[in-house]
Amino acid sequence: MKLHFAVRVDTHEVVAMEVSTDDLHDVKALPGLVEGSERNVRVARVYGDGAYDSGDVYEFLENRGIEAVVKPRRNARLDMGPPARRLAVGRVRELGYEAWARFTGYGWRWAVETAYSTFKRLFGEHSLARSLENIARELVGKVALYNVLVNE
Repeated sequence: MKLHFAVRVDTHEVVAMEVSTDDLHDVKALPGLVEGSERNVRVARVYGDGAYDSGDVYEFLENRGIEAVVKPRRNARLDMGPPARRLAVGRVRELGYEAWARFTGYGWRWAVETAYSTFKRLFGEHSLARSLENIARELVGKVALYNVLVNE
């Protein structure tokens, strides 16, 4: 099983989640996370690691008026993909990764990593439930408890 989070970076609160089997790529989970997040907060920007470096991600976010701050892969090409992705690739090449990260605020992505780490420390990486439906229910409860704890 795989748990996908959307985290509000200023509070570390989980604003949306998806539970899937291991074979679902992060790119495929993103639309549901964004749509779920938009029910709770206004989404202006999405921070994602290289797993989200996809033309589909950039197009989806651009169509919703959301800025994509996604680390381009090392071998990313300037001549392919949506304009926002080509711009990101060009900026990384022009500025270098460190300057690009400061310029875009990419460091906020670590708030998501911190949320995952804290969640795993609190609840472990295993579920007591066995069916996908019950695993999802268990995780919803754990996420609700996690949000209570981070908001104290």
